[in-house]
Amino acid sequence: MSFFAHLLRSSHALPKALQPRIFLLGLLLLLVPLSYANAQEPQSLPLSDLLIETDQGPVHFSVQLANDEEKRTIGLMYRRDMPENEGMLFDMGMPVRASFWMKNTFLPLDLIFIRSDGRIANIEPGTPHQISPPVQSRGRVLGVLELNQGTAQKLGIKPGDLVRHAIFGNMEPESKADQPQP
Repeated sequence: MSFFAHLLRSSHALPKALQPRIFLLGLLLLLVPLSYANAQEPQSLPLSDLLIETDQGPVHFSVQLANDEEKRTIGLMYRRDMPENEGMLFDMGMPVRASFWMKNTFLPLDLIFIRSDGRIANIEPGTPHQISPPVQSRGRVLGVLELNQGTAQKLGIKPGDLVRHAIFGNMEPESKADQPQP
């Protein structure tokens, strides 16, 4: 029997007028931590430029850079929307066999796995809240670009295309946070 149930059943412990208040207090103490756990905020990182050279021509994106373990772990969790021309670029730090899950991710995504030379290795769909099986790279990659699902197909982005960004050493870093606003 819980502490609060014991207090409510024990006639000599509390006056009857206080019993509903104690019950509500107990309920509140149980629900507050649960609501806090579900009210996580998405992370917001500075934007930088990324370019993908496709057969149809160059495609430009503004991307948030997740370049440490904490930022990579949170990724796009808890985001409810993302502009068409934005995404998140995960810098793995060194070439790895990347594996992603979609826990607490509300957006359907294209996951674009990029080798250290900037070439796209593979493109996989990411289903919201998918934990198993994880979305994986085919081979070692240095970066993973997350875009709104369907963007790659719509813009003709495919394996073998070249991605230009500072993490691949083929584009100078340019943070939009450092640029003067018009």
